[in-house]
Amino acid sequence: MIATKYKIDGERGHIRSVSSRRFLQTGMLCLLFAILSSPVLSILIVASGNTGGLFVHLLDTVLPRYMLNTILLMCGVGIIAGIIGVSAAWVVCRYEFWGRQIFDFLLVLPAAIPAYIIAYAYTDFLEYSGPVQTGLRALFGWNNAQDYWFFEIRSLGGAMVMMGLVLYPYVYLMVRTALRQTSSGFFEVGMLSGRAVFGTIALPLVRPAIAAGLAVVLMEVISDFGTVDYFAVETLTLGIFNVWIGMGSIEAASQLALFAFLLIGLLISVEMFARRRGGVSNASSGRLGVPRIAPSALINCLCVLICALPIGFGFIVPALVLVSHISDSAIDALHLPYARLIWHSLMLASLAACMVMAVGFALIAFSRLGQGRGAKLLSGISILGYAFPGTILAIGVLFISGMLDSIFEFLSVELFVTGSLAMLLFGLLVRFLAVGFGSLATAIEKMPPFMLESGQILGHNFTSILRQVFLPQLKYPLLVGGMLVFVDVLKELPLTLLLRPFAFETFATISYEYAKEEMIEVAALPALFIILIGIVPVFIANHVLAANTGRPS
Repeated sequence: MIATKYKIDGERGHIRSVSSRRFLQTGMLCLLFAILSSPVLSILIVASGNTGGLFVHLLDTVLPRYMLNTILLMCGVGIIAGIIGVSAAWVVCRYEFWGRQIFDFLLVLPAAIPAYIIAYAYTDFLEYSGPVQTGLRALFGWNNAQDYWFFEIRSLGGAMVMMGLVLYPYVYLMVRTALRQTSSGFFEVGMLSGRAVFGTIALPLVRPAIAAGLAVVLMEVISDFGTVDYFAVETLTLGIFNVWIGMGSIEAASQLALFAFLLIGLLISVEMFARRRGGVSNASSGRLGVPRIAPSALINCLCVLICALPIGFGFIVPALVLVSHISDSAIDALHLPYARLIWHSLMLASLAACMVMAVGFALIAFSRLGQGRGAKLLSGISILGYAFPGTILAIGVLFISGMLDSIFEFLSVELFVTGSLAMLLFGLLVRFLAVGFGSLATAIEKMPPFMLESGQILGHNFTSILRQVFLPQLKYPLLVGGMLVFVDVLKELPLTLLLRPFAFETFATISYEYAKEEMIEVAALPALFIILIGIVPVFIANHVLAANTGRPS
């Protein structure tokens, strides 16, 4: 009788412990949701304001052009990035050609270059007074531009090429991972039956990975500000900036932002659908990946060409152009405060990466472990900041900071958050949380189920299980996610440009300002610093991904 009573009391205590833990988790999740979704909700509030007929005027005049240019840019960049990413991933996984292992890692190098920087480099390289056209006129005896036709780099087509060259690594990495994680039995059966392995086996299997990679690429296209501004391509993002800063109407800018959000919402739906369709049941527990074959001499050369061209045009050529400007105008660039620029850039990227991964881990812990669909829905809404370009998200962050300033002023507290480093970090956290959260969510989905329950049966509490079980198994996703966020923040331009504190410059902002003034010689060295710093985390993330996705290179 006494034993039964102790047993019942123990069970009741366990139930109360589980209930209190879930209550605490739900409370923390709701708090994170309220904080992280506040800028997005603020944009909706600002968009409901009166524009005095300005939005109707924009709708009748420039908005159709903004939408058309944005959609055309998305289509062009998607085609270029898709072709390069899929073809490079296929030849690296399928053929044992010369330099394959080297190309496997070098193909991610363009991810370290922001699109606006490659735009600066190629504009100077290919414009009328640049070395290419000058050399052609000297070679063929042409006197002026009327004597020949040359591709106009500052155009919609030029923006497509520039962005495609630096965004294809998103598609390449996802397709390469999908190919290496698929059972080799699928491909072996196809080869035995005489089918074309790429068209009938590989392409259908990696179609979800292609869709997910392209969704990320196209979200980056919509978010881009530096390239379209430098090339004067009127997209939604540039239009939002011009309406806000140029016309002084934050309400009309917010209403334009809703159109961009609709496009990105469609892309997110495509990516989520691709993830649901992405699971392929392996035929066996044996070898993974495409069986490699030794190609003929002609195919060998073709493979080298497919891998070398994106690296050459997406990384080597723009890097050499920037280096040539540094050597030509080293004295003009020496006046810049490089020590402060390095400190600001590294400090901002490091703090943002640590914040993103810490909050991402907390969201995972509070929403995915032992919680229901409601918690997953809240966490999904909390990372919607990635769906807003930096120009748009800055509107919501400034609205929140203005409210906080008003509250502090009412309370007679001498504290201003608008224009502070804290608000910039908050904006970066909301903007890039999806990157870190996605890395952790993918790893959590691959872990064995009921690990939390097993730990609780053994007598460990929730915090102990997170620290001793989940944290060690998530160390590589934490590292990869942190490296990707670091690179994204290092390259990020519009959010930093609009929310930075007074006199707070990074390599991204300083290179943009000088390039905007057509002083590419001065902008070259800061731009090169972005590339050099970004290479290290890109290589680390690629190495970890390659080592943990099926067969090694």
